[in-house]
Amino acid sequence: MSKKSYDEQAGKRPDFMLKQWYYEFPVGLLGIVERQGAIVRIHLGKQHKRESRPFDEEETPLLRRAAEELREYFSGLRTRFDLPLAPAGTPFQRAVWQALTEIPCGETRTYAQVAVRVGRPRACRAVGMANHCNPVMIVIPCHRVVGSDGSLTGYASGLPVKEYLLGLERGDLPLFGPPGILP
Repeated sequence: MSKKSYDEQAGKRPDFMLKQWYYEFPVGLLGIVERQGAIVRIHLGKQHKRESRPFDEEETPLLRRAAEELREYFSGLRTRFDLPLAPAGTPFQRAVWQALTEIPCGETRTYAQVAVRVGRPRACRAVGMANHCNPVMIVIPCHRVVGSDGSLTGYASGLPVKEYLLGLERGDLPLFGPPGILP
């Protein structure tokens, strides 16, 4: 679709647009994105992959609700999220992301354990890639996946953020503090 056709289509369909708003949290500025009444992305900072769809910088009731649930999470009042999610991904990625939402707060699983959970016990690397591609950080808790020896391995938002989130969930860190406490 040409950009002109795309723009014309977006103008005719208000649900075609992605709505995005930014909020400050202890890990820094989080962008929350919704489309058609579901959260499709939560990302750290204003640097994120270029979207093929236009964004509307608009705070919606769902974005406010997502921010409130995240505030409750950072305050230690929430361990599970109750948000409509619609992350774009392959069927395998979506199966991995679903499995991640089943990891209890404060616990971790290895890539191998997640691979077994999704019925692909030899797909540890594919689980790692699906984890890396998770577009909805924190709510889909890819930070709860660790190496086979329990070590913290890659995290798209950086290992300090992963370490902070795991420490917060274990109760090892102070709860909601000033925004952007991580370097």
